[in-house]
Amino acid sequence: MTEAFAIVDPSTGAAFTEVGMADASEVDAAVRRAVRAQEGWAALAPADRARLLRRFAAVVDAHVEELATLEVRNSGHPIASARWEAGHVRDVLEYYSGAPERLIGSQIPVAGGIDVTFHEPLGVVGVIVPWNFPMTIAAWGFAPALAAGDAVVLKPAEWTPLTALRLAGLALEAGLPDGLLQTVPGRGADAGEALVRHPDVAKVVFTGSTRTGSRVMALAAEQVKPVTLELGGKSANIVFADADLDAAAAAAPGAVFDNAGQDCCARSRLLVERSVLDAFLERLEPAVVAWRVGDPRSEDVQMGPLVSAAHRDRVASFVDGSTPVAFRGSAPSGAGFWFAPAVLLPDRPDDRVLREEVFGPVVAVQAFDGEAEAVRLANETAYGLSGSIWTRDLGRGIRVSQAVRSGALSVNSNSSVRYTTPFGGMKRSGIGRELGPDAPLAFTALKNVFYATGEAPA
Repeated sequence: MTEAFAIVDPSTGAAFTEVGMADASEVDAAVRRAVRAQEGWAALAPADRARLLRRFAAVVDAHVEELATLEVRNSGHPIASARWEAGHVRDVLEYYSGAPERLIGSQIPVAGGIDVTFHEPLGVVGVIVPWNFPMTIAAWGFAPALAAGDAVVLKPAEWTPLTALRLAGLALEAGLPDGLLQTVPGRGADAGEALVRHPDVAKVVFTGSTRTGSRVMALAAEQVKPVTLELGGKSANIVFADADLDAAAAAAPGAVFDNAGQDCCARSRLLVERSVLDAFLERLEPAVVAWRVGDPRSEDVQMGPLVSAAHRDRVASFVDGSTPVAFRGSAPSGAGFWFAPAVLLPDRPDDRVLREEVFGPVVAVQAFDGEAEAVRLANETAYGLSGSIWTRDLGRGIRVSQAVRSGALSVNSNSSVRYTTPFGGMKRSGIGRELGPDAPLAFTALKNVFYATGEAPA
């Protein structure tokens, strides 16, 4: 039976609507509709699928402001960020609209005939997305899957389902077949597990915690079902003594406080070469103090509230007085799940702020001596998702980027995600890659066909 779930505005702490939570029977019904829709979708000419995806992108573009406003209220994202996120969905759809006509196989030389490979759609794909970036991460899954000829059943996080629901509606408005892209809100233990276990779901794409990702992988393994997992992170932002300290310090707050730190790519460990530590902190403090936290509806706000009271309490547990605090920013008081950005100076190597994913606006600063120690500290984590390296030495930038075990690294910037390049983690940060030109291939099965030509006529 469907449960009514209250949706809360994080900036006020007040519920403003309810959304029904699907149970296993509703997930089953959605998958059955997707199976039927996928058959027709795969039968369309590639050019027609491409045209419909471009139309979907255009409809999203026409609704960017609506989607952004919805995300502000549901997720607490600043309006400028939410507007970018909605535009990103449009861009991802536009990019993958070129894929249906470019799923090119190979002709392989063999004796006695010709051998040809085909990329065929898997069927129905389950996409499970988290609450921190509901629109963008959903698009990373459904856009290349649709381009590959698959149908998608999308399960958003129960806290933040509104933009995912609206995107499914916009797909229908754009003319995509009914049932091809469905959003099914629900709890992970109910709708999520039902989606992963469903025998007609050919692949699962999951973004979320490493603990839950391990569970998803285990359930999918029961049916030998492929998964893509984008999981946690504990990324390092490495600042060498020869770096442009002004630029590195100015960029550091955005690297960890963007989206209130609720980002698996957040550079939550700031490693600074000891000889410039004091000089760097002197530059970092005014940048942190100036970081604008407030009403996410304001155009000039850089950071809104955390997503929930429970999550705010968890983040606050890292700033409990047991770890020295260098300085903090400011945040509104009163209603809403507000939290002032914090810069910590852990003095114990086993401090939990150096090991656990905070998922909030908290950064831990560590000093290092030399390149080898910087690499050791950067790799001293179970995660390996993202990170940054600040240096003027090109050779050092190359050496360190090759030595740090992370799936995405940026030299002299804090960039992690571009839809034109592959994204994913190492170690406990996940398996598989999203985005980039080859992403649709991950939603296909490679079929090999040998055509025997027989003997040539005399």
